[in-house]
Amino acid sequence: MVSWKVRNGLTILRIALGIIFFWFGILKFFHGLSPAEELASRTIYKLTFGLVPPGISVYVLATWETLIGIGLLTGWLLDTTLLLLYFQMAGTFLPMLFFPNEIFAHSVFIPTMEGQYIIKNLVLISAGIVIGSTVKGAGIIAGPDARNLAEKYNSRFFTKQQLAESTPLELIPENGLE
Repeated sequence: MVSWKVRNGLTILRIALGIIFFWFGILKFFHGLSPAEELASRTIYKLTFGLVPPGISVYVLATWETLIGIGLLTGWLLDTTLLLLYFQMAGTFLPMLFFPNEIFAHSVFIPTMEGQYIIKNLVLISAGIVIGSTVKGAGIIAGPDARNLAEKYNSRFFTKQQLAESTPLELIPENGLE
C-alpha cells in the first residue's frame, strides 16, 4: 500500500488541487455563484488603489484561478503554474489585513466563515509547496532503502546521481531518474 501511495500520491495531490482551482475559478465567471466573489473583488480594488474595478477584477481572478487549475490538471508549465498559485494564495490572506472585522469575530482566534475560508488556504499553499518540491525531478521513495539512503547521506535529500548509484533497479521509476 505504501508503494502505491508513493507512486500515485503526488499525482493525486496535483489533480485534486487542480480540480479545486479550476472549479472555484469557473464559478467566479458567473456572478453570484462564488461565495468569495464579493470579498475578493473588494480586496483587489483596495490592493490596486481603485484602479481595477470589481466588475473587471472578478474576471481577472476567475481567469487566474482557472489557468492554475488547468496547469495543475495537465501538468503543463508547472513552474509557472505554481508561481501563479503562490501569488494568488498570498493575495487570499490580504482580507485579514484590509477587512479584519469581517474575517474575525471578537478576536483573531474566532474566524468568521470568511476567515475560515481564508485560513484553509494554508492547506492549498502546503500542497503547492509539496508539488513544487518535485518539479525539477525530485520524488518520493519508499521502503527500507529510503531510510538507508537517508542515513548514508545524513540527509533526507540527495542528488539523482547518489540515488542512481545506491538504488536497486526495482526502486527506480519506469521513466528513470530524468
